[in-house]
Amino acid sequence: MESSQPPQDSQPPRQEWPAPEPSHPTAAPGAQGITPPQGITPPQGVPAAPGPYNANPYAPYGPYGPGAAPVPYATSQTTTNGLAIASLVSGVVCCLPPLGLIFGLIALPRIRKRNQTGKGMAIAGIVLSSLSCVLMVVGLATGVLGEAWNGLRKGVDEAASSRSAFSLRTGQCYNVDGEVEADTSAVQIVDCEQEHEGEVTGGFRLTGFTKWPGEKAIDEVATERCSDIGNTYALDTWAFPEDVYDFYYMPSRASWRAGDRAVTCAFIVDGGEPMRGSLRSDKTTLDAHQLHFLTSMNPIDSALNEELEADADEDLAGNQAWARKVHGTLTAASRGLRSHAWPTAVAPRAAELAKELDASAKEWDKLAKATDKDAFWEQYDIAYDGTFWEAESEVRGALELAATLESGTSA
Repeated sequence: MESSQPPQDSQPPRQEWPAPEPSHPTAAPGAQGITPPQGITPPQGVPAAPGPYNANPYAPYGPYGPGAAPVPYATSQTTTNGLAIASLVSGVVCCLPPLGLIFGLIALPRIRKRNQTGKGMAIAGIVLSSLSCVLMVVGLATGVLGEAWNGLRKGVDEAASSRSAFSLRTGQCYNVDGEVEADTSAVQIVDCEQEHEGEVTGGFRLTGFTKWPGEKAIDEVATERCSDIGNTYALDTWAFPEDVYDFYYMPSRASWRAGDRAVTCAFIVDGGEPMRGSLRSDKTTLDAHQLHFLTSMNPIDSALNEELEADADEDLAGNQAWARKVHGTLTAASRGLRSHAWPTAVAPRAAELAKELDASAKEWDKLAKATDKDAFWEQYDIAYDGTFWEAESEVRGALELAATLESGTSA
């Protein structure tokens, strides 16, 4: 018995979407029969937009149909040739004129071939570079360029050697623009073999002050400290010029607030001829024999220089104490000379000097023991007329130190 059901096709029947009725009598014909994107169910009751510019009823769901907005796309942009830029920069700077000329000549054909911009920059670079090349050739031929280069190099050297007085280092020699004793922050460093007005002996930092102490307080500290630093820097006192003395740069009130505590000590010329050559004679420039001799003998000069301003008539006890100090330095120097192993050429002269120091020490001992001011004055000239100066000069000459006190030159 046959079934009453119709036979089924092997393929399911195709479902047709009914075309929505336009809500406007002038809807564009193209709106009829538009198939929505796959997987999107058309909404019910969505009216089409009026007019031919949005006839697609599914326009809210995507840019489909002739009325949809255009989709943006990438466009090719015209670029500027890099060599043209380099040519212009090289031509303006004028440091390497041929380079700008080469860049410009290479850039022009590339600009035409690649449809780039920058032709004007390339031409400008070529022109400027060509002018620079011509000027360079003329400068070399006339010598003007060489003079300009020498002037530039001199200016650079001067700028490099210009320092603050507080950035100077021990052993540097310098000149000051103006009065050497004036307050200044800038100096010109020069070779010590050239003429110079100052030579740095060292420096130190101020301590012990919680606030600005005033110039007077700093002066008291700096005068003593810089004197000691100078004596250590220039041990060969016989070679010291008469018109050179200790000097120092100290912080100002303003620099103190900024944290400045540095004092720079120096030797400067006092109205005489500029110095030439370094005055340094310390452990960095002396040999062992020279150093031992000077450290043994220099305390005598220091003690003699400490003579009181008030004489024995005013302060007998103070002058007697000073005489005892000189006596002590004489005996200490004698011991130092006897204990050292001197070179053969120096040994006999050093032994003779030690004997004379002992003899001088006895006279100074008598001066220190004077019973009254008359006895002190009678012994004073005898003590000062000691004969060891000549013996000291001979030892100095043998050691190649300054042998004459007046000239400051070695024998």
